[in-house]
Amino acid sequence: MGERRLFRIQRQELLMDEVRQRGAVRVRDLAVRFAVSELTIRRDIAELAAKNLLTKVHGGATQPSDLARPAPVRSRRPASPRFTIGMVVPSLDYYWPTVVSAARMAAAALGVHLQLRGSSYDSGEDRRQITRLIEARQVQGLLLAPTLDGEDVEGMAAWVGSLPVPVVLVEREIPRWTSTSRQIEWVRSDHALGLEMAVRHLHQIGHRRIGLVLSKGSPTSAYLATGWARACADLGLPGDLVLRESVALDVPGHREIIAGLLARCRASGTTALVVHSDPDTMSIAQFCAEHGVRIPQDLALVAYDDEVANLAEPALTAVRPPKAQVGRAAVEMMVARLAGGGRRPSQRLLVLPELMIRNSSAPPARSSG
Repeated sequence: MGERRLFRIQRQELLMDEVRQRGAVRVRDLAVRFAVSELTIRRDIAELAAKNLLTKVHGGATQPSDLARPAPVRSRRPASPRFTIGMVVPSLDYYWPTVVSAARMAAAALGVHLQLRGSSYDSGEDRRQITRLIEARQVQGLLLAPTLDGEDVEGMAAWVGSLPVPVVLVEREIPRWTSTSRQIEWVRSDHALGLEMAVRHLHQIGHRRIGLVLSKGSPTSAYLATGWARACADLGLPGDLVLRESVALDVPGHREIIAGLLARCRASGTTALVVHSDPDTMSIAQFCAEHGVRIPQDLALVAYDDEVANLAEPALTAVRPPKAQVGRAAVEMMVARLAGGGRRPSQRLLVLPELMIRNSSAPPARSSG
């Protein structure tokens, strides 16, 4: 009896750790991870929810939310209208599923309906999907992750700002001032700080020549470049080894690009790389293994994204953007906007990433000479 109770307490502590880290969890995933039945996990969630330690939602749980707790009933007023929020994201496979899942759970906890649309990294397709939601006249607000680079940045920003319903940008922000941008709210990961965390980790363990590989065409790259410049300036590191190329296994010519990158590392004495994203980092690690470059002894690697970094060999140290927290916060910000109307000041929220230290980063090897 005592042992069984101790295991229950330990399991619930681990469950709470998952909720704090990810913002939202699913019963099915936890049952597999803890090797117990889904009924056991549901009982754990119910017990923790009764203590206001988390919010129970259909199929899982989210972090506790003040918005999720109903106000005391003081009169027989009509119930508040059920909001419908549209959400348009550029991808439904990599990176975005965690954001969307957490947004769905937060919406369920708040009694909000979420209409999801998939787009692509193309401003024309973004406009088409957003227009479809607006013309259907079913949504009172929009969570958007539009493409905000290229020549039409100001036009796209102005168009988003002129939409007839409130907008919260997700993992995006308006890069420059426009006449309508001041009213647009946003929630995103602080990618620049995440990149700084990676560089400072490598510097702390002794690396003095560090390189950066940016995934070509990613909206995140601009934030990472900002963090790179800031970290190198603060630490007095040379910041000249920057490669703006995708080197994942499915990219034509990736082996030649990686070979050239490693040649630059040898010539400059670079002992560590920060790479965006996980597939690109794993591709570099595989190439190194084939050519006798030891990780982390000869070259330390830190990935940016932490989608599959723990599956690599060796497991990759990685910066983990707070994807679940971003999705959850975006829904809560929109519901607060819809409930508060124009009286509520606009908000912009940066959420801090985490550094997950694993086996691919270590102090640089001492030279034998």
